Amino acid sequence: MLREFKAFVIRGNVVELAVAVVLGVAFGAIVTSFVNDLLMPPVGLLLGRVSFSDLFISLSGRSYPTLAAAKAAGAPTLNYGVFLNSVVNFVIVAFAVFLLVRQVNRLKAPLAPARECPYCATAIPMTARRCPHCTSDLAARP
Repeated sequence: MLREFKAFVIRGNVVELAVAVVLGVAFGAIVTSFVNDLLMPPVGLLLGRVSFSDLFISLSGRSYPTLAAAKAAGAPTLNYGVFLNSVVNFVIVAFAVFLLVRQVNRLKAPLAPARECPYCATAIPMTARRCPHCTSDLAARP
């Protein structure tokens, strides 16, 4: 069983997945720092000196000057400012993944030229002798 586990871990896909997870976590930390430390402070300044991470609604009915004070008092809060920061993080990460996938798709080798099966209209490789969908013999085409 140990040998099987070793073979599983050494396989290329598992190692690539592990590297992707580690890089993803590091990229997420960078994006979180970018949003919290570089992007949102100027946006908050433009919107009237607002710190998005301190925007909250107290559910206890009492008012608190800061989110930290509300948490210290044990008051239940809706932290919509932290949620807004998380949404901005997600949009940035999703856009970066989109750009990465787009570039990978551009680098992929183009597909072999295809033709259409005269019997079932399925796209098939030019060198195929039989259609993989309907199994028609393409060499004996009428």
